[in-house]
Amino acid sequence: MAWLEYVLTYITEPLGFPFMQRAMFAAIATGVVCAILSCFLVLKGWSLMGDAISHGVLPGIILAYSAGLPIVIGAFGSGMICALATGYIKDHCRVKEDTVMGIVLSGMFALGLVLFSHIDSDQHLSHILFGNVLGITLAELRQVLLIAGAVSLVILVKRRDLMLYCFDPAQARVLGLPVKTLHYGLLCLLALTIVAALQAVGVILVIAMLIAPGITASLLARRFDGMLLAAVLVSIFSCVTGTLISFYIDAATGPCIVIVQALLFVAAQVHRIARRNPTQTA
Repeated sequence: MAWLEYVLTYITEPLGFPFMQRAMFAAIATGVVCAILSCFLVLKGWSLMGDAISHGVLPGIILAYSAGLPIVIGAFGSGMICALATGYIKDHCRVKEDTVMGIVLSGMFALGLVLFSHIDSDQHLSHILFGNVLGITLAELRQVLLIAGAVSLVILVKRRDLMLYCFDPAQARVLGLPVKTLHYGLLCLLALTIVAALQAVGVILVIAMLIAPGITASLLARRFDGMLLAAVLVSIFSCVTGTLISFYIDAATGPCIVIVQALLFVAAQVHRIARRNPTQTA
């Protein structure tokens, strides 16, 4: 049992540091809300929408920082502008939705980079791009927990309506569900989730947190409730493992978490293929 003692020491030793305790709580909270939302994004086919909003928050972050306002306000405002602009252009132009999102994504992110290059920023603002969960403060942790908890609660309470809307909007409309409210409500939840995930993985990698758990869970579960549970478990394992790895190898936490999620997706895909094609005897 020496190996078990070694594993437990490997896991618990870093948790003796307060900054690691805050990082672990923040990573898990972020991972859970991203996992829950990722299932709906995968069902709706909104992978690129998450990418567009995650990159679209950058201008708002820069402007809020310059004005001395909380970054969360700028990020949420910019994310909603990005989402509403995408919907408006799609409804009033003869352009496909994925093309519109690509234009908005690149335009907003480019604007953010231009603003970023003209502002004397400190290290904290640089971490918005790549995440810095190991350096999260107690106030930032409270903010992450509040946003993640509120978004998770709303999604779980309205999961049936959201599931029907994502799967078949026409059927949802026939049944009398407020499709427009669900549409923009889901966009608001997506923007808030991205704001919560900024500290953990940053603007660039947040899309992976919003897609990988749902995709992996879709390979493992047959029912949507099972998919939600599998996505949460995959995300929690990835966040804990990635945070510990980043501590021991002195690497950025966000990329470590995303790498673990990618490996779990590959493992789930291999398992699915093996289950469909049992080993054939020679």
